[in-house]
Amino acid sequence: MHPHDVVVRLAHAPSLWLTLLLVGVVLLMPHTAPLFHAWFPDLPRPVYTRASFVALTLAHLELVALSSGGAALFGIGLGIFVTREAGRDLAPLVGALAAIGQTFPPVAVLALSVPLLGYGAAPTILALWLYAVLPILEGTITGLRAVPAAVTDAATGMGFSAQGRLLGIELPLASPFVVSGLRTAVIINIGTAAIGSTIGALSLGSPILEGLATSNSAYVVQGALVVALLAVVVDRWFDHLASMTSFRSSGRGRSITS
Repeated sequence: MHPHDVVVRLAHAPSLWLTLLLVGVVLLMPHTAPLFHAWFPDLPRPVYTRASFVALTLAHLELVALSSGGAALFGIGLGIFVTREAGRDLAPLVGALAAIGQTFPPVAVLALSVPLLGYGAAPTILALWLYAVLPILEGTITGLRAVPAAVTDAATGMGFSAQGRLLGIELPLASPFVVSGLRTAVIINIGTAAIGSTIGALSLGSPILEGLATSNSAYVVQGALVVALLAVVVDRWFDHLASMTSFRSSGRGRSITS
């Protein structure tokens, strides 16, 4: 490929540039003391140093990954169940319970789960999991219900078993909706995970919480900046994933009905 073409492609890849920006901000944050001292001259310690921003970001990502991954397994599995004949009558109840779970304030979930799970990451993951289930469940149900009957009938006529039809036809066609629900859940969790620092979980909320407690606005800005950049970067990569699944889904549908 010509070097000019490479430059053009990189210029049209905001996801890559945003990722590099995030990495740069996280790595260079300890060296930004002059910048924040000029911005907040009254602060004796303008940069958060209790933990490195690399460790904070990785811990934050771990909370999001564990909670969102668990919610994906549960939400997709439950979505499949309520779109089958055996669980179709339970779909309204399941949807209502998931909606109720998401209406609970995260602080209330943390307060109720601390006596059972203790302080730290565990109650935070539970609260994030509860928040992530609903969009994933709704995306799965919507996607599976949107599969055309002509496609499933054609697959049955071709000899697909119920399991083969689900795994080979229905889920691939529903994947754009599932990815959309997962995208919403992950972005919500990236922002909400910061609240876990109120009960001792290491996250990007740690500098925000300490900044609020000590009236150190620089800490709040630093934590919020990385959280915002992280959410934007993840959202951009999900956009690529959504484009890929939409392309493959449309191709799979045409191949079955043609």
